[in-house]
Amino acid sequence: MRDTVATVAGDTVTALIWLLGLDADELTVYNMVARAVVVFLFALLIVRFGSKRFIGGNTAFDMILSVMLGSVISRAITGQSPFIPTLCAALALVGLHATFGKVAFRFGSFGTMIKGKTRILIRDGKVDWEAMKHSNLSRDDLLEALRLRSSVTGWDDVKEARLERNGEISVIHKRSKDR
Repeated sequence: MRDTVATVAGDTVTALIWLLGLDADELTVYNMVARAVVVFLFALLIVRFGSKRFIGGNTAFDMILSVMLGSVISRAITGQSPFIPTLCAALALVGLHATFGKVAFRFGSFGTMIKGKTRILIRDGKVDWEAMKHSNLSRDDLLEALRLRSSVTGWDDVKEARLERNGEISVIHKRSKDR
């Protein structure tokens, strides 16, 4: 019985090595398809393990992981890097992102350091031109954001507008009694 199990296990490992092209000098179409399926399932698993937030690209911190993860796992599919070490590197990136996210939650200053901070651009209808300059935003950029995000054509109707950590501008309208 043990010999049968060992033979089946050995045959299965041999089949996986062949299918994934782990010992091949050049990858075939079948190898690339099998690698793509395995890498997709692996990426799905580690994304579930990690944080979903980086999928939305909330901050530069999240965007960096998205770009790096895509770059790393694509190398596993195309065979430009060794298969198993490349998947381990992807797992390490997601683990590091999750760890940094937890540390940032616990320590606000660390969160600000890796994710950035918001900047108030308008308060009570008054534009902070110094904050605009520091954010590299022009008058037209601000007016465009007000129109697109809040249907406001001028800053007089804005109680507060912030450049958020993800690069978007959020807007809080003045109430009619505030005017």
